[in-house]
Amino acid sequence: MDKGLRFTFCVVTAVVLLRGSSQTGERKMIQRCCLHPGTDSRALGEGLPTLTVTTILEDPYVMVRSAELEGYCIDLLKALAAMLHFSYKVKVVGDGQYGAVSPSGNWTGMVGEILRQEADIAVAPLTVTSAREEVVSFTTPFLQTGIGILLRKDTVSQEMSFFHFLAPFSKETWTGLLFAYVLTCFCLFLVARLSPCEWNEPKNEENHFTFLNSLWFGAGALALQGITPRPKALSVRVIAAVWWLFTIALLAAYIANFTALLGTSSEQLPIQTFEDLVKQRNLEFGTLEGSSTFYFFKNSKNPIHQMIYEYMDKRRDHVLVKTYQEAVQRVMESNYAFIGESISQDLAAARHCNLIRAPEVIGARGFGIATTQASPWTKKLSIAVLKLRESGDLDYLRNKWWESSCLHRSRDRWSPLQPQALGGLFLTLAVGLALGVIAAVVELSNKSRHAAGHAKKSCCSVFIEELCTRLRIKENARQSQEPSGRANA
Repeated sequence: MDKGLRFTFCVVTAVVLLRGSSQTGERKMIQRCCLHPGTDSRALGEGLPTLTVTTILEDPYVMVRSAELEGYCIDLLKALAAMLHFSYKVKVVGDGQYGAVSPSGNWTGMVGEILRQEADIAVAPLTVTSAREEVVSFTTPFLQTGIGILLRKDTVSQEMSFFHFLAPFSKETWTGLLFAYVLTCFCLFLVARLSPCEWNEPKNEENHFTFLNSLWFGAGALALQGITPRPKALSVRVIAAVWWLFTIALLAAYIANFTALLGTSSEQLPIQTFEDLVKQRNLEFGTLEGSSTFYFFKNSKNPIHQMIYEYMDKRRDHVLVKTYQEAVQRVMESNYAFIGESISQDLAAARHCNLIRAPEVIGARGFGIATTQASPWTKKLSIAVLKLRESGDLDYLRNKWWESSCLHRSRDRWSPLQPQALGGLFLTLAVGLALGVIAAVVELSNKSRHAAGHAKKSCCSVFIEELCTRLRIKENARQSQEPSGRANA
């Protein structure tokens, strides 16, 4: 009997223990499910303070993958929790809004949840504005951004200029090239007249390097064609060789820059600024409804910004979008330009290769962590954000989540070639021209020295006579032709 009672007691005890352990496991499982998968559950058992974090689903800040939250803000939250030793529970904002004043005077979105004490902090791409700062506190911004324009590359076709082939070089470069061409041809003409190797008997021979022929010789070198007359003197050959080197390098630079221009012509959109956006009539444009961007244009005194606000306000049901994903989809599928945070637009352009952000960015601002006013966590979080920035962790997270899938996005934007890029080439040409002129003077001096020895005259006087004869040969020829013409008459 005692054995039976002892056995029954053991069985009942075992059942009670098993039920208790199963209930404990169930409670732990329920607690783990109540916490978001992004929760630092390890810290709950260590007696650390637990913060309720509100956020919003927006790529790449917070995303749902495999029933778990991940993204830039989740990684930032983990880093902050490790530095400040707190645990957290993450909840997605109920109304899907960032935070704005409703017509009833109440705040919506994440700001409203903090005011209603439904959350302790908001870790999200929440822009720091004066209106929000009046009701909640913000930490030091963890991301800097501005307001930009997101476009589809083929939305507006760019009108090509009739002289588009001149675009590879700037106006200054073309002016310098024209000056170099004329100067080189003039040096060819001058040196060919001075050099005795090119023109031994000025009174009897004809010089082939007239100024027109010199111009034709220089133009032929630009086209990589062999043009007569062929230089004979060393001085003329020096100038010709330097000019050929100059033209080869110049043509290589032109072809390379023209190829780059043709390859990037689709990125040269006519809408570069917000003023361009207002002036055009082919694209609709809008922003997120109730966002800080919308109120930026509403409160701005800039006339262009006021025109943008009036346009969006009159067509708010048609041009304002509810979510960022909707905005990106609309830009890709219709003639629509989205005005929003430039850093988010950079991500869209990196992931969708047919999208591009216009160069102008206005309204510099930052994303901060929102807390309740007079919260002891505000300063702690600000210091932690600064430490993460100083250690390079924020840059690491930026590069991690903004990685581009478009290879061509890493290329520099095309720009016309400036004279500074060809400065060494122009300098080489100038040195070559100087050497050619010096060589011609030396050749003429040598001949004058020999002629002075035979005629027993001063070398300087013979040099001057030779110089005058070669530079004024046309006048002498004309004067010699007139008496002969009269005699024949």
